[in-house]
Amino acid sequence: MIDRLRGEWQELRASVAGLSPNARRAAIVLIAATLLVLVHLQVGSRRFYRFTLDNPLGFEEAAFGAWAWWFGTQGIFGFVVPAAILLLAFRWTPRQAGLGLGDWKLALGITALYLPLVVIGTWILTDGTGFQEQYPHYLPARDDWGIFLTYEALFLFYWIGWEYLWRGFVLFGTAPAIGAPLAIVVQTVPFAILHAQKPPAEAYLSVLGGLALGALVWRCRSFWIAVPIHAAQMLILDWWATMRHRTGAEGIGLEALAQALGGT
Repeated sequence: MIDRLRGEWQELRASVAGLSPNARRAAIVLIAATLLVLVHLQVGSRRFYRFTLDNPLGFEEAAFGAWAWWFGTQGIFGFVVPAAILLLAFRWTPRQAGLGLGDWKLALGITALYLPLVVIGTWILTDGTGFQEQYPHYLPARDDWGIFLTYEALFLFYWIGWEYLWRGFVLFGTAPAIGAPLAIVVQTVPFAILHAQKPPAEAYLSVLGGLALGALVWRCRSFWIAVPIHAAQMLILDWWATMRHRTGAEGIGLEALAQALGGT
């Protein structure tokens, strides 16, 4: 039995040794991404902040501090650490790591075309109680514009970490080994799974959104394009939900829109 196990071990080592450098790097990227998500869900969680660390950031409202902690740790585990792996451990250039500007003209053009659709789509979505009960995630932000703006600014760092982990680290880290089309699919899978607890419409749309964002990022050769698209999407969603809360606007027609905008 021992000889058989030794033989299996040697065969496994030979298989690993036979992997190409790109394949080994892709394996490291996928394992690292998995570990970073697990660490963030545990150490970066709002519950860990409030009940284990006891509000170390010193915010007057511990609940707000918990959201700041969640956003900040996502930025660190999703952007800072993965970028360091690609730039320092792999010795990739910023362009290879998806950190360059890429085709920024195309990116700006697509963003300009997409944002009006987001404004209309989020206006319609926030008419449902499922969205109004979840957004903004820190509900007191709906009643204080100062808190709302601070919350959204912190949220931006979260989006940089969230987008880079999938559309930067995993996409660019695996594409040399498995090709861009499959890498786009690979980064979509965990991205969509992490939307499982969202409202059904958002959860299912995350599959399409993951594929579309992955393809767009690869075409532009820069993950940065995904940040304003996703961040603006959430900011506008939060804003519409807040305006509906503050004004009581219901429905999606012009009368409801005028009522919501009248509350600014």
